[in-house]
Amino acid sequence: MLPAPTKDKEFSTTMTLQIHTHPPDSTTTTLHLEGSLDALTAPELDQFLSAKLDPAAQILVLDLAKLRFVSSAGLRIFAKAQKLMKSRGGKTLFVNLSPQVQRVFEIVKIASNLQIFTSEEELDAYLASIQEQISEDDEA
Repeated sequence: MLPAPTKDKEFSTTMTLQIHTHPPDSTTTTLHLEGSLDALTAPELDQFLSAKLDPAAQILVLDLAKLRFVSSAGLRIFAKAQKLMKSRGGKTLFVNLSPQVQRVFEIVKIASNLQIFTSEEELDAYLASIQEQISEDDEA
């Protein structure tokens, strides 16, 4: 299970989006988005990712449990984050989608099923399998 977000690493926009981060480990950064991701708040998430995402991060986890609304502007930022992580040889993973955000993802097919997880436990199992595969590859 992922640790609770720390309050000292909180970024609150002037609009209706809050971004909470977990202290990153060497390869994973987790962002918890809360509120609405729309034309007014998407640029702030974009700026946050550009300025605060650790260049060593190989996995970006976006926890959307408290995201109430996402517009096309928000979807563009998700696509941009996916492109950035892919350019690093990394992944963007989505977890805990609210029902309304899940429906938007289904309609626009923004992410494959391999990138969306229904719970932190499911995500942790996936991350463990990736790490196990890396360990096996290193031993070979």
